[in-house]
Amino acid sequence: MRNRLYPLFALLVITALTLSACGTSAPADNAGGDELSGTISVSGAFALYPMMTVWAEEFTKIHPDVQFDVQGGGAGKGMTDTLAGAVDIGMISRAIKPEEESQGAYWVAVTKDAVLPIISADNPVADQIQAQGISQEIFGKIFVTQEIKTWGEVVGDPSITDEIHVYTRSDSAGAAEQWAKYSGGKAQDDLKGIGINGEPAMVDTIIKDPLGIGFGNLNSVFDLTSGGLITGILVPPIDINANGQVDAGESYKVKADIFNAVSQGTFPEPPARFEYLATKGKPSGLVQAFIEWILTDGQQYLEAAGYVPLTAEQQAESLDKLK
Repeated sequence: MRNRLYPLFALLVITALTLSACGTSAPADNAGGDELSGTISVSGAFALYPMMTVWAEEFTKIHPDVQFDVQGGGAGKGMTDTLAGAVDIGMISRAIKPEEESQGAYWVAVTKDAVLPIISADNPVADQIQAQGISQEIFGKIFVTQEIKTWGEVVGDPSITDEIHVYTRSDSAGAAEQWAKYSGGKAQDDLKGIGINGEPAMVDTIIKDPLGIGFGNLNSVFDLTSGGLITGILVPPIDINANGQVDAGESYKVKADIFNAVSQGTFPEPPARFEYLATKGKPSGLVQAFIEWILTDGQQYLEAAGYVPLTAEQQAESLDKLK
């Protein structure tokens, strides 16, 4: 009897070890849909908020036992919440600062987008601006040094004395930091103007003020369904070569215009930029599985939502950081 039981026992042990080995070798994200569970809390950049809601929804379809708590509030809030341990992931739309890394911030790039200047469609010199564009130097004199104060000065017509109403962000925002760097400043605080809290409020303010100028993220400026600009605003052509006229690739009237410019690298960086997800320390478990999914299967949802996917090389670089 003993001799008969021993082979059976040995077979059971070998089978159990084999199943165990198969289970530990499979990546967490590739496990069955009911094997990942828990809640992932996220806060931060308005620029990434719309995309994060899409990612959360799609990930939940695969893993229904995973729940998300996603909040905006700006890149500064996202980093503060992350370093304080108040959220699992911070959405950051600017470069990670050395002092944040020293406090434990760990980050990976997940997409690219761009910050764009915006004016009202009712601007009194809209036609001239659409024909001439606005150079980097002029933007600097509007937003940073404030040497240019009228719309007539922008288009070179001293008879036009309409005052420029300059708007910036009052909340700590990656978009503001990127626009400051493009305009000749070093940080968000270098931008002058009336402070507006949040991306939606900025767009709404510009729509309502014919003399206003501000800036917004690609996915807030364009209607992602039609591909056209949000009704009531215009994106001034950026006169990249400063020749006083709008050349090919300098005008952004539909989403495809700016999308192609960013993806092909012809749009200036800044204000084009990477978007990041940050955690306190290297992520693990459920959070790591989610970020790995974003960097692989999750990239397919970016373009429809108004974001530029990472190149294969950029994806690989971010995935390597998670190993």
